[in-house]
Amino acid sequence: MSTIKESVDIARPPEDVYSYVTDPSHLTEWQESAVSVQPLGDAPMGVGSRMVVTRRLGRRTFPMTMEVTEFDPPRSWHMHGVDGPVRGDVHGTIEPLGDGERSRLTLDLDFEAHGMGKLLVPLVVRPQARKEMPKNEQTLKGLLESGAA
Repeated sequence: MSTIKESVDIARPPEDVYSYVTDPSHLTEWQESAVSVQPLGDAPMGVGSRMVVTRRLGRRTFPMTMEVTEFDPPRSWHMHGVDGPVRGDVHGTIEPLGDGERSRLTLDLDFEAHGMGKLLVPLVVRPQARKEMPKNEQTLKGLLESGAA
């Protein structure tokens, strides 16, 4: 299966967008399926940081431990699921636009399936993610541009 890729232009500097999207405490504010996020440890966000992200798929919730494998403010980050039947793989990039007061956020999302995840990914997870990602990016854009974030 192919990676799901979505981009959105946001009228905020790359540093603002980066600090918001990489802060685990904000994930449930802009991602529809995210129910909760629990950082593991108290070190600042960076390579090696881990968190448990619980997502809703249909009427069920699934926790997944995510690990940061790349952290390059304010340009890019990469997180990979390390456990569970469905392991997300997310790569984000932020490009400055114009005079640097606007940004283009691009998210690449793919999945690794294990056990029952081999059924869930093509039937439920991937279709839900394809539908949800553009909405999530528009929610994020609205929060950042309104100053609510």
